[in-house]
Amino acid sequence: MCGICGMVAFNEPAKLREADLALMNDQHVARGPDVGKLWVDKYVAFGHRRLIVIDPEGGEQPMQRLRGEQAYTIVYNGELYNMEELRAALLARGCQLSSRSDTELILMAYMEWGGDCLAKLNGIFAFAIWDAGREKLFLARDRLGVKPLFYTKQKNIFLFASEIKGLLSHPDVPARITKEGLSELLIMAPARTPGCGVFDGVKELLPGCWLELSREHLTHGQYFRLESYKHEDDWNVTLKKVRDLVQEAITKQLVSDVALGAMLSGGLDSSTIACTISNLFQSAGNKILPTFAIDYVGNKDFFTTNEFQPTADTPWAKKMADHIGSEHRTIYLEQDELEGKLLDAMRARDLPGMADVDASLLLFCREIKKDCTVVLSGECADEVFGGYPWFHRAEMLEAPTFPWARLFGERLPFLNPEVLSGAEALSYLDRCYTEALAEVPRLASDTKEEARLREISYLSLMRWMPILLDRKDRMSMASGLEVRVPFCDHELVQYAFNIPWEMKNYGEREKGLLREALRGILPDEICQRKKSPYPKTHHPQYLARMQLKIKELLKKQSEVPLFQLLDANSVKRFVEQDLTKKHLPWFGQLLNVPALLAHWLQINSWLKEYQVEVS
Repeated sequence: MCGICGMVAFNEPAKLREADLALMNDQHVARGPDVGKLWVDKYVAFGHRRLIVIDPEGGEQPMQRLRGEQAYTIVYNGELYNMEELRAALLARGCQLSSRSDTELILMAYMEWGGDCLAKLNGIFAFAIWDAGREKLFLARDRLGVKPLFYTKQKNIFLFASEIKGLLSHPDVPARITKEGLSELLIMAPARTPGCGVFDGVKELLPGCWLELSREHLTHGQYFRLESYKHEDDWNVTLKKVRDLVQEAITKQLVSDVALGAMLSGGLDSSTIACTISNLFQSAGNKILPTFAIDYVGNKDFFTTNEFQPTADTPWAKKMADHIGSEHRTIYLEQDELEGKLLDAMRARDLPGMADVDASLLLFCREIKKDCTVVLSGECADEVFGGYPWFHRAEMLEAPTFPWARLFGERLPFLNPEVLSGAEALSYLDRCYTEALAEVPRLASDTKEEARLREISYLSLMRWMPILLDRKDRMSMASGLEVRVPFCDHELVQYAFNIPWEMKNYGEREKGLLREALRGILPDEICQRKKSPYPKTHHPQYLARMQLKIKELLKKQSEVPLFQLLDANSVKRFVEQDLTKKHLPWFGQLLNVPALLAHWLQINSWLKEYQVEVS
């Protein structure tokens, strides 16, 4: 994986200052710690930071190829999983290839088929190609948005970058948020509406979309969207198809010239990945798979079972590692480590996020990087196969808003009344929800119940999953670690989207279909283990520390930017309570009081460090 950036200035080419480009490129050093290069031409400039995974010698970027006298130049972030098929197709058409890199394959595919090449790519990617002959810039992003890409147009210059920080480092891009950005920050966060970059004028290229910029036009298009159709396969065929698609997705994502491992929680999803890889490694020559789990020092003393977190991961991960014979390592985090990385996690996201959940993933990835450059992870199986509570609990399934935000009203009393009025909280959330529902591909034959489950499935895939993919990309790439997510394979997602709920919910279990499909591959006890989400700290010291930090901010509230947005009196009343018994699930099910306090700390630091102007 890598970091990309660039700029186009048709009318003022003098704006293409190499110093500005270098500064943008430097923001992506963590994404690409191995090599950094710049390229400046008449109207365009590209920057690239590289994390070497495939073809160290032949994959250098920016990469340029010629067709006659016409030059094409690419910067690319991602991984292509159908390299051999694409290579064969290009060679059959007479294309000359000079490397083993997927970068060259994508560039040559564009030269051969133009924008139609996107239908031929299977992988995760964000790339930019400059067609010098036609003086056009072409940007594209993978179907489900695993890899990020942001852009903005400011003062006659068009800019793009893998991360928002790459854009903000340019002198023409202000760190300003308007009413929409404020609503995203205070109402939607730690979610972010797809397409919205929060900062004024900053946009995100949507998943499955492309953008083309010429001297005269800026045009957008969509090459992939989920489709609804009647599922014709019977139970046995569906079981086999799911099993095959899952294993194929995992297998094709193992291409790497560097050390590869797997995250392993001992749950259904990560165990499926680790077991499949381990079997392949052993059959290919007794190679042992490295696996990694995360826990917190002291958690075994403070963990208590609840309906959303029924069991701790560590014993289950060890059990699964023993079963497959992996080289397993459990990474234990200390409370002070977690606290110390809250701001690093915010910087990695460029926005306040999931606080301790983000910070712990950042620490986890940094430890894994010591042993591996590439790992596979089990994200997205819950969205694809119906694992979340909102698929199963009536009060969540029937909520008139995003189910993970149904209790957003719990946050409103803390907001500065003037800001709350300006952000138009209720209307903004309602509008975002209505717009999301309008995207759902309907099926005329659906019953009312089936139609609602289709909506929930779509919202989970296209509004919730991006939150987790965003988090995974930023925390891993801030560590120079490439994380692949095979359950996000678009062929698997499209097939599963139309499987009837009575099949997905087999045995009235979350991910019941997936459990049955994996029977005989995984141990039965792993197949039947109840879903347990990403682990968090249960140590009371963490809550106490967050509470103390907010109290310290309150002592100097007149000079604390956080209280431009929050009502200091409401915050003060809250943190002066005994919060050890306070339950406030302000986002999803797991982000409770300690995470809310940590999120406020992130907002405060973000306003200061990014010198955010609220307009």
